[in-house]
Amino acid sequence: MITINVPKPDVTIVQRTQKENVEAPIKPVYGFIDLHEIPRDKGGIILFYNDRDELLFVGKARKLRQRVRKHFEDNVSPLRNHREEVRKISAIVVEAPMDREILETYIINTQYAKYNVDKVFYK
Repeated sequence: MITINVPKPDVTIVQRTQKENVEAPIKPVYGFIDLHEIPRDKGGIILFYNDRDELLFVGKARKLRQRVRKHFEDNVSPLRNHREEVRKISAIVVEAPMDREILETYIINTQYAKYNVDKVFYK
């Protein structure tokens, strides 16, 4: 039996509004103004949650911040029809590609990610 431990997220950001009269306002991306907190040049796992803290989608990336942005801009992202549901994003830094693949599949199947259709074994 193999034991896999899901690490705690390194970064979690929530949808929020910026305070008014800020000197340099940040342009929100679907209500998220803290995307700069997600590592730019690190690989890992991205978890998207709704307002009830249900896991919507799990993805892996070689560059976390770019991939999060792509999910909000792409027309081929599995989240394209559900972007309005996303209220929280967590990122787990995992540098090894094989570890990312295993961890992504494990999270999808143990936490029942709602919009993941590939790599699903529980249906």
